Amino acid sequence: MKALSIAATGMLSQQLNVEVIANNIANLNTTAFKRQRAEFQDLLYQNIERVGANSSDAGTIVPTGIQIGVGVKTASVYRITDQGNLVSTGNTYDMAVNGRGFFRIELPTGELGYTRAGAFQLGPQGQIVTAEGYIVQPSISIPQEALDVTINQQGEVQAALAGQIDQQILGRFELILFPTEAGLEAIGGNLFLETAASGAANVGSPNTPGFGTIVQGFLETSNVNAVTEITGLITAQRAYEMNSRVIATADEMMASVSNLR
Repeated sequence: MKALSIAATGMLSQQLNVEVIANNIANLNTTAFKRQRAEFQDLLYQNIERVGANSSDAGTIVPTGIQIGVGVKTASVYRITDQGNLVSTGNTYDMAVNGRGFFRIELPTGELGYTRAGAFQLGPQGQIVTAEGYIVQPSISIPQEALDVTINQQGEVQAALAGQIDQQILGRFELILFPTEAGLEAIGGNLFLETAASGAANVGSPNTPGFGTIVQGFLETSNVNAVTEITGLITAQRAYEMNSRVIATADEMMASVSNLR
């Protein structure tokens, strides 16, 4: 009885759907987190009577045929890159990207990672780093004698130094764009890696055509909508229950056959 295996694929798919939703809800307060959505496809069909086949020597054609589906499969888990809200933190080294773009991070392996989570801090050498101590590229060092640090929308970092009237320019942040942001590989820690699916990184300056602006003292929130996720969770739970009911019904039908005398 194919209903058993068909319903089993449905239960497995809905189990994965719940896991994706659970991860979204778990990251409800993760800085710059992008929610994910599971996409499903139907499996191959068994052709008992092929559509369009000749049904007689007179040239008549089967209009619909008989095709029996064998279940469902997960096609992908898609990342939705809509921007989250910007919230004020008052922290000098907190930065949010308003619009498109990623910060570039140098990883311990020498690879480059990319993030929109701009909760940065100062490292022991005065460099601007992530919470793990990874250096934000291009590397910008803040002098110990700096009285105040300002980062404008163009990414320019300026420091007010004692005894100087004009602010000193220390460097400028860059933003990175990708042709397909959903194709980036998530490695945890709010970091992504470039892949063949994402396309090559395009480096540019903030507040130029196509690139977002940098907002100092703000962080981007997660784009997870709690109401949407709970609604999806209830839908997935109901679908799981219905598939399990199919299995129970198929089992009862097989039991009826086996009990015939």
